[in-house]
Amino acid sequence: MARNLFDVADTFAAMSSRDGCTKFLSFPAAMVATGTRGVLIDMVREGLVDVIVTTCGTLDHDIARTRADYYSGSFAMDDTKLRRQGYHRLGNVLVPLKDYGPLIENTMQPLLQRLYDSGARSVSSEALSSEIGRVLGSSDSLLYWARKKKVPVFVPGLTDGAVGSQVWLFAESHRDFKVDLIEDERRLSDITSEAKETGALVLGGGISKHHTIWWNLFRGGLDWACYITTASEFDGSLSGARVEEAVSWGKVKEKAKQASLYAEVTTVLPFIVSYALTVRNRVEK
Repeated sequence: MARNLFDVADTFAAMSSRDGCTKFLSFPAAMVATGTRGVLIDMVREGLVDVIVTTCGTLDHDIARTRADYYSGSFAMDDTKLRRQGYHRLGNVLVPLKDYGPLIENTMQPLLQRLYDSGARSVSSEALSSEIGRVLGSSDSLLYWARKKKVPVFVPGLTDGAVGSQVWLFAESHRDFKVDLIEDERRLSDITSEAKETGALVLGGGISKHHTIWWNLFRGGLDWACYITTASEFDGSLSGARVEEAVSWGKVKEKAKQASLYAEVTTVLPFIVSYALTVRNRVEK
């Protein structure tokens, strides 16, 4: 396992320092509810990322955690009791009910109304993520840093979360307002087709993983690929699929620099990012 950790860290460090390499980062939302959100912010702030592909919960948790607090809990807590006390449980993280759904609604409805009043009748997930970052306006926010560093954030499953539900709710009373996912696809097509090289650090699996490697298929595959997952490949799931499987689809090039690690992301990602920054600083000196 230690060797696999080094291989991923070393491959990511080399990819990150490569001139002309467009660096993708994909991850599901759960880690944004944890302290790992700070590591993701560091990655964006330090220029280790050019493109983010994630899920709607990332927008949800970034809003909630920028404007309120989550708390440490336990996997073994009584969920019925927590519900009655006004908490959601996400693994061992406690999310106050009042600081999730209601807070996100109070953030999103005025934001969407301002967009509509300015003449917008559609919004892509990239544009919406950027606008949320602008509204939050806090260095504690991942979306703030993505906007500041001009790192596009794509959410292919935008309606699968609280922010997406708020967009739906707004559209119920503004029937000419739409989500423009095709604009996101055009942007991803432009980014991948214009890149000299592409690399991806894929954290976990799901739609964010697949969308990242899928769009790289159209340019002949990723030149660099690092996977970190706890999922098994034996059930045939995408989340557990190794880099080698993506080679068979053309999503990763045959001669791509690649590394895989079976580990829990929140445990190992700080080491990987620290290693990449240390290597970069040594080169710069």
